[in-house]
Amino acid sequence: MKKRLKVTGVLLLVIVMAFTACGAKSSGTSGNSQTNSGDADSASEKNGTDASPSADAGETQEISVMVWDRGNAAPNTTNEENTLTEWIQEQVLQACNVKVNYVAVPRSGSDDKLNIMMAGGTAPDIVFTYDQGIYGNYASKNGLADLTEAYANYGSTINSTIGNIQYMGQMDGKQYAIMKRRGVQVPRHISYIRKDWLDKLGMDIPATKEELITALRAFKEQNPGNVKNVIPWAMGGTIDTEKFYLNFIGSYVPELSERDAYIYSEAFKIFADGAVDGLRQMNQLYNEGLIKKDFATDTTNDIYVQDVSAGNVGYVLDDSTNIFAYIPVLQSNVPDAEFVPLNCFDTPEGNYINPTEPLYGMFIMVPATSADKADACIKYLNWLADPENAQNVAYTPDHTVSDAGVPVALTEDELYAKGYPGTCADLNIVNDHFEFTDSKEAVVSQWASSSTWESEDWFSNLYDVMYTGQYLYPTYPAILESEATYLANVKKLAIEYVYKLISCSPGEFDSLQKSEYNKVVKAGLDKILEERAAYYDTNVAK
Repeated sequence: MKKRLKVTGVLLLVIVMAFTACGAKSSGTSGNSQTNSGDADSASEKNGTDASPSADAGETQEISVMVWDRGNAAPNTTNEENTLTEWIQEQVLQACNVKVNYVAVPRSGSDDKLNIMMAGGTAPDIVFTYDQGIYGNYASKNGLADLTEAYANYGSTINSTIGNIQYMGQMDGKQYAIMKRRGVQVPRHISYIRKDWLDKLGMDIPATKEELITALRAFKEQNPGNVKNVIPWAMGGTIDTEKFYLNFIGSYVPELSERDAYIYSEAFKIFADGAVDGLRQMNQLYNEGLIKKDFATDTTNDIYVQDVSAGNVGYVLDDSTNIFAYIPVLQSNVPDAEFVPLNCFDTPEGNYINPTEPLYGMFIMVPATSADKADACIKYLNWLADPENAQNVAYTPDHTVSDAGVPVALTEDELYAKGYPGTCADLNIVNDHFEFTDSKEAVVSQWASSSTWESEDWFSNLYDVMYTGQYLYPTYPAILESEATYLANVKKLAIEYVYKLISCSPGEFDSLQKSEYNKVVKAGLDKILEERAAYYDTNVAK
């Protein structure tokens, strides 16, 4: 069957732009300078001076913007209406003559909700996802507005600060998404182990999988924490992430060529040669009682978080910094508890591979139904791209800056007292790359100042663990038809495939692996892998 590849080329934008906060064509200052002032009034004055409404005269445009709801709005506020959203609205109206309204979407299952809104024509004017397949599906089916002209006219700050990643939002020579720039480039998932338990057992921090398994067995047999329900390895059962197992299973796969690394790019590494050995090992650990029983039924991960916070857990593999939210609660319950980060997933070659987030993050899109608002949407995103504006959004206009030039985040109590949401960074959807994010000393200082439950040495060690063996999977601005059609369903089935194989009886493993694998194949896995291979052979291997 002849496959149709919807491939993007590199979009060459010839941009003649003046530099204002909203990228308007009138003259003005660049808006790219980053200051250390956290004063909201001075920031307001600056933004009003750089790009007043008169610089973009005309009727005020109104847009709606998606925002995640994590259930942590300040008392008597909402994720749509709070001190930070009101400040942003004032600034953007003054600088860009754009009125911004927010539409909250639950963070858990946000992609599913986005699909429903897009299908029903009810999506906000600005939406986003981290999933390239979802973006590709919308773009290939004419579901997105063409942002090329709006970006050329009003995206000057985006282009000058994070333009080098915008190729990932292009298809067929057109810009269909604005790409978010990440800040600190960290691995997607990190291991943490209870050092206080290891110390009681006289054991060192594991440096290999074999040593990890030995420690897990010791945790179960000797229960160094003296807890009623010891859980050597805790996992949750969410079906929208591979975080609980992927690094472990992937470490059984021999080193991949660039071609195979693209074909089996991260979520599909569980289907590469050698991965079944990792699955079989996890199945053995589960049946030994080392992995939490019935973890797969914990689809919200609530039980997982409770177990970790209560002090019952010896080891976790999780998103890199999720542990930051668990440790303070854990230490309030078990004052001597100490989780430490570690690298222990040695590969067949004896190395560590830490799959790392690419420089680009989410795909920020304008639905086709909002095409007439493309200019206003880009003006808003361009305002957010300014490092000073981005810093004030991420850390609030009330934040201070340390002597090292690092923004000092407000505590949760301080945020709530001022009416700010618990996760201000959710509104900073364009640019997380600040000057301090390129310095280990500054990053460690920033972590330590905002998370006083551990020492600066602890965070320095975390930084070293994170920057060991960082690995970037090959990425290309390719929208493959098979991915647009099958990817979302295949990813969910792939996670279910792993969960079932981890938790089945050893005698069922081989037959179940074959039947469940065939189920994923029938859902489109082979079509995706074949088309990835064809894309690489045609467009990359030259």
